[in-house]
Amino acid sequence: MITLNILQTLKDIDITLLMSINGANNSFFDAVMYTISNKFIWIPLYLLLLWLSWKLYGKQALWVIVAIILSVVLADLVSVHLFKNVFQRYRPCHNIDLQGLLHLVNDKCGGKFGFISSHACNTAAVATSAIIFFGKKHKWLIVVMALYALLNSYSRVYLGVHFPSDVLAGMIVGILLGMGISIIVIRVKRYFVKNNIP
Repeated sequence: MITLNILQTLKDIDITLLMSINGANNSFFDAVMYTISNKFIWIPLYLLLLWLSWKLYGKQALWVIVAIILSVVLADLVSVHLFKNVFQRYRPCHNIDLQGLLHLVNDKCGGKFGFISSHACNTAAVATSAIIFFGKKHKWLIVVMALYALLNSYSRVYLGVHFPSDVLAGMIVGILLGMGISIIVIRVKRYFVKNNIP
């Protein structure tokens, strides 16, 4: 009984936060948040990461690029196949109880299921990998990458396509995957260097 009460309380908080964030809308932020959620708008940032890889690591830049790509690919696969397809939790905009209560920008909703948010998972994985490889020498990038992940996650709730818990869980999984992949790639790279493997 206590467990059910706790779960219901968490669900109520989730919905309250969603309605509060989604309800604080206007035409300006509609355009901003819709743009933030578009992955193509971030191409300049990805190009910056490529440039930093070459600048800081030279011929070894390929290792960094592989780590970041592996992080985002794995994050996307995990978020869909180990979470969305398993838990099958409807997105807010597909939730019957919330029909007509949400503000949807351009009537966009996405696929049926939303737990966890792939946007949040993917961007958190990229941000974590980038911070691990570039953060020590470029402190400003830590702020940039954190904002990149946080803005993407917030935009998904604002747009009514994810519950706050979807993006929170997505970010946690993304951070763990980004850290795990980066650490593995760093250790493999060290092994190759130690054993003079080209």
